[in-house]
Parts: sequence; C-alpha cells; structure tokens
Amino acid sequence: MNFGETVFRAGEAGPAWRVRRGAVRLDMVDAMGQRRFASLAIDGDILGCETLLLGAYTFTASALTQCELISWPEAAGTLAPAESMLASLAQTHRRAADLLTLRGGQAVERVLGLIRLLAERSGRLILPTRQDIAEITDLRIETISRIIKDLERSGVLRTFRIDGVHATRSYIVNQSG
Repeated sequence: MNFGETVFRAGEAGPAWRVRRGAVRLDMVDAMGQRRFASLAIDGDILGCETLLLGAYTFTASALTQCELISWPEAAGTLAPAESMLASLAQTHRRAADLLTLRGGQAVERVLGLIRLLAERSGRLILPTRQDIAEITDLRIETISRIIKDLERSGVLRTFRIDGVHATRSYIVNQSG
C-alpha cells in the first residue's frame, strides 16, 4: 500500500488487518468532517478488529508510510487464535502507552520516540510528513522542522536515498546518537 492511501473509512464494513511492514495512521472524523489523530499502527499491530464485533470500522485508516497489510486473523498454521488475540491485545496496550509518551514531555523526546517506533531494525526510516509528525506528537510543524534539522546536524539522522521517496523523508538512524 502506498503512502497516503486510505486503508478503510469509519463506518464502512470490512476485514481486520495486521500491519506487516510500515505505519498506518488512525483518525476520528469530527462533526465538521475534520480528521483528528487517534492512534498509530506499526509492524505487528492489528487494526480494524472492531469490525468483527461491531460490523463497521470506528476509525479512518491511511498509510503513513509505504506498508504491507495482511488479513487478520492470519491463515491457519501461524498462531493459535487465542494466542494471536492475546498477543495482539498485549501489543495494543503497549502501543497505547507508547503513544501517550509521544504527546507529552520535551519536544525533542517526543520526536525521537516516534523515530524509534518507526525505524526498522536496520536503522532505515521513512518519516511521515511534517504535518503528520506534528499531529501525532501534538507539536507545531515549525518545531518538527527545527528538531529534524537539529537531529541531522548532530548525526542522529543521516539522509539516505530511497527510490520513489522524497529526499527529506528517508534517513538512517544512528541508534547510539
């Protein structure tokens, strides 16, 4: 799934999904039709499972980065259904705690926290747009731009060219920096 593509919309029916790679933004849509950041799903997270109980999605989901999604629950032979559900529930609680830390405290720590969540094990990172980062961390776009420039200057982020990705969004993360 490409960056920016809609995975599903609130109120629609459909399957639940597991994020295999990438990041998905979940938004509530207010009475004025404005989307408001609600949550984030990354590798291993389940999204849309409320459709199994309620018959419709609660959130609107869009690809924050290039992603790969698979239908959930997975095909037979992976995890037993109970194990899969318990592991998913535990991961959902961890993600909720992670997201709380991204919305409070020092601005640079919020941005670094998001970077750590989104970075691959190899240290490669495709950042969401500055606007998305601002909404996720509850900071201003100007603050995000300044922090990212500071992280580049200090060597924590090093630009890395990935075909098809804007040069200001792809990085290698210095995990020790």
